[in-house]
Amino acid sequence: MKYVYIVIGIIVIIFITIQLFALNSQQKTERQPYTIVEEYADFEVRKYESALYTSVKLPSNKYENASRKGFSILAEYIFGGNDKNQQIAMTSPVTMTLEDSITMLFMVPKGLSKENLPKPNESSIEFKEEPEKKIAAIEFGGWANDRKIETYKQKLTAALERENIEHKNNFQFLGYNAPYEMINRKNEIVVELQ
Repeated sequence: MKYVYIVIGIIVIIFITIQLFALNSQQKTERQPYTIVEEYADFEVRKYESALYTSVKLPSNKYENASRKGFSILAEYIFGGNDKNQQIAMTSPVTMTLEDSITMLFMVPKGLSKENLPKPNESSIEFKEEPEKKIAAIEFGGWANDRKIETYKQKLTAALERENIEHKNNFQFLGYNAPYEMINRKNEIVVELQ
């Protein structure tokens, strides 16, 4: 019985260590800046600055199918899979368009521009500039999946209709946490406003 307690203790210590590492990493990760324009009961309206992204289009409209594949392609690029073997800092959130085929996007850190980014080894990676925009965002916790994404997309749509706020119907999923983070997971569904 003593060994069982020792094994459980070791597992708990490892779990806590990983979560503390994740929390520390998250605090150091550059996030896309925005200004809150207005807060409502279920969502908030934000103004985002223009930003540059690395992106990859995936032949699926399902989160579960596209998230791992897209993340692995873009992560390989920023971890040195490029013509300069240059590492690029991870940013947050990871963005996924919610269309017939999903595009995953990583925001490029502020110090880099399209002109000084290394060329990807993977030909499917593109650079995409997004203009300044106003969006509505609804948050949910836990692990994302297709069912939750659709549920919160519908909740955001209904909330916008109640407030008579028109949107462009270009919904996106924003994921803020690394896969190994278990605590305080944050996800959002956002849509650009008219």
